[in-house]
Amino acid sequence: MTLSAVLPTPELEQIWFTRCPVPTASGIAYKLGWLTEEFAPDGLPVSTLQEARQLGRHHYDHDLPGLFREGGNVPALAARAAGAPSRLIGLTWIEEWQTILVRPDSGITRPEDLKGKRLALPAWGDSRPGSIARAMSLHGYKGALSLAGLGFDDVELVEVALHDQEQAPDPQQGLQRLWSGLDYLVRGEVDAVYVKGASAADAARRLGLVVGIDLDLIAEPRYRINNGTPRPITVHQSLLDNHFDLVVRFLAQTLSAAEWAANHRDSLNAILEEETRAGSAGVAEAYRGDFHTTLAPDLSAQRLEFLTTQKDFLYLHGFLERDFSIVDWVDPRPLQAAHELLAKRRA
Repeated sequence: MTLSAVLPTPELEQIWFTRCPVPTASGIAYKLGWLTEEFAPDGLPVSTLQEARQLGRHHYDHDLPGLFREGGNVPALAARAAGAPSRLIGLTWIEEWQTILVRPDSGITRPEDLKGKRLALPAWGDSRPGSIARAMSLHGYKGALSLAGLGFDDVELVEVALHDQEQAPDPQQGLQRLWSGLDYLVRGEVDAVYVKGASAADAARRLGLVVGIDLDLIAEPRYRINNGTPRPITVHQSLLDNHFDLVVRFLAQTLSAAEWAANHRDSLNAILEEETRAGSAGVAEAYRGDFHTTLAPDLSAQRLEFLTTQKDFLYLHGFLERDFSIVDWVDPRPLQAAHELLAKRRA
């Protein structure tokens, strides 16, 4: 008899999950009440880290065994590079208004126009995982510059101070303050700022800024690889080892929520106003076209390749403590089992 055969399975008292203020299948499933209903028979309450601020650090370090995380890849990759016992179980790709904002009189309308210009680069945060704004801006600029055959040597990266988001007058402006370069842009101290998402669209409208370069309109998605493209779903290794069925059931609900979203655009937008901390105009502007049909996670070869590109970029520019293999991080079993579970439930 092995030691593992006699050791009891660690009990789980609660399901935790965390997501970023963007469209996520897990966030939709939670708002619809489906996650709560799924785990109620097990006596497992479902709570979010956003509702338990004292646990908020786990959004970045992934050191909470009962946690599901559907969020930006910068913290997830940084945590894994630092040795976090996490596993990648799904990837999504949501177009979310990745743009480079400029002043109306800037004359910047094409990637070529960025040559010689001053681009705002947020300062380092208090940690590698906490330097999301800097990482996003840097890769966003790279995508635009690459289209014109340009590089960082062709522009001036101007470091801008980070705002304290907690000091904003309301949650909506708190998220807008993630883009600390906007104030510099309004004052004329920089010429362009990378942003993404509904709250950024609201901020641009409020400050009288315009889109100089819309990265979402580029046909080739590799120019938009960034913090949320692709966006990973990760769990603690112990959750897979000891409660595999719960992971499968969680993913089954995210798949169902993605299917619901594809057929309920208006209701989805109402949910996203709360999820993204943005107004209806910001949501409508940021999440365009048929984005609502693409919320389901997968582990396609292309998305894994794009995540590897993002990982290599972050490592090159100092956002990761060490390099590691994306392939070794992946566990495809739960997502496959979730599809099988849904098929069985619908049979």
